[in-house]
Amino acid sequence: MYAGTSPVASEPAGERFLTVNQVATMWSLSAVAIRRLFLSEPGVLVIGQRQMGRRKRVYRTLRIPESAVERVRMRLSNRG
Repeated sequence: MYAGTSPVASEPAGERFLTVNQVATMWSLSAVAIRRLFLSEPGVLVIGQRQMGRRKRVYRTLRIPESAVERVRMRLSNRG
Protein backbone atom coordinates (compact mmCIF):
# COMPACT_ATOMS: atom_id res chain seq x y z
CA MET A 1 0.00 0.00 0.00
CA TYR A 2 1.30 3.46 -0.82
CA ALA A 3 1.72 6.22 1.73
CA GLY A 4 -1.46 8.19 2.18
CA THR A 5 -3.80 5.43 0.99
CA SER A 6 -4.22 3.74 4.35
CA PRO A 7 -7.56 4.48 6.05
CA VAL A 8 -5.69 5.05 9.31
CA ALA A 9 -2.83 7.10 7.85
CA SER A 10 -3.97 10.18 9.78
CA GLU A 11 -3.84 8.37 13.15
CA PRO A 12 -0.78 9.05 15.30
CA ALA A 13 1.88 6.33 15.27
CA GLY A 14 1.84 4.16 18.35
CA GLU A 15 -1.74 5.03 19.27
CA ARG A 16 -3.43 2.45 21.48
CA PHE A 17 -6.41 0.56 20.06
CA LEU A 18 -9.22 -0.65 22.30
CA THR A 19 -11.65 -3.54 21.92
CA VAL A 20 -15.41 -3.12 21.86
CA ASN A 21 -15.65 -4.70 25.32
CA GLN A 22 -13.05 -2.32 26.77
CA VAL A 23 -14.96 0.73 25.53
CA ALA A 24 -18.27 -0.78 26.65
CA THR A 25 -16.89 -1.26 30.15
CA MET A 26 -15.44 2.28 30.26
CA TRP A 27 -18.76 3.81 29.19
CA SER A 28 -21.08 1.35 30.99
CA LEU A 29 -22.84 0.48 27.73
CA SER A 30 -23.50 -2.78 25.93
CA ALA A 31 -21.12 -4.10 23.30
CA VAL A 32 -23.96 -3.82 20.76
CA ALA A 33 -24.34 -0.09 21.46
CA ILE A 34 -20.58 0.46 21.10
CA ARG A 35 -20.50 -1.44 17.79
CA ARG A 36 -23.31 0.75 16.44
CA LEU A 37 -21.56 3.93 17.56
CA PHE A 38 -18.14 3.06 16.12
CA LEU A 39 -18.76 0.84 13.07
CA SER A 40 -18.64 3.69 10.55
CA GLU A 41 -16.37 6.01 12.55
CA PRO A 42 -13.18 7.08 10.70
CA GLY A 43 -10.01 5.42 11.97
CA VAL A 44 -11.74 2.35 13.42
CA LEU A 45 -10.25 -0.90 12.16
CA VAL A 46 -12.90 -3.33 10.93
CA ILE A 47 -11.46 -6.82 10.59
CA GLY A 48 -13.52 -9.41 8.76
CA GLN A 49 -16.02 -9.69 5.96
CA ARG A 50 -18.26 -6.73 5.31
CA GLN A 51 -20.80 -8.73 3.25
CA MET A 52 -21.05 -12.52 3.27
CA GLY A 53 -24.14 -12.89 1.13
CA ARG A 54 -27.76 -13.48 1.96
CA ARG A 55 -28.79 -15.08 5.22
CA LYS A 56 -25.29 -15.42 6.56
CA ARG A 57 -24.15 -13.82 9.75
CA VAL A 58 -21.46 -11.17 9.34
CA TYR A 59 -18.50 -11.58 11.69
CA ARG A 60 -16.44 -8.44 12.29
CA THR A 61 -13.89 -7.45 14.87
CA LEU A 62 -13.50 -3.76 15.70
CA ARG A 63 -10.38 -2.10 17.04
CA ILE A 64 -11.10 1.43 18.17
CA PRO A 65 -8.28 4.00 18.46
CA GLU A 66 -8.25 6.16 21.57
CA SER A 67 -8.60 9.27 19.40
CA ALA A 68 -11.88 7.94 17.97
CA VAL A 69 -13.15 7.18 21.49
CA GLU A 70 -12.41 10.75 22.54
CA ARG A 71 -13.93 12.20 19.33
CA VAL A 72 -17.20 10.27 19.77
CA ARG A 73 -17.31 11.12 23.48
CA MET A 74 -16.98 14.82 22.67
CA ARG A 75 -19.60 14.59 19.92
CA LEU A 76 -22.08 12.83 22.22
CA SER A 77 -21.45 15.16 25.17
CA ASN A 78 -22.04 18.25 22.99
CA ARG A 79 -25.54 17.16 22.06
CA GLY A 80 -28.16 19.30 23.72
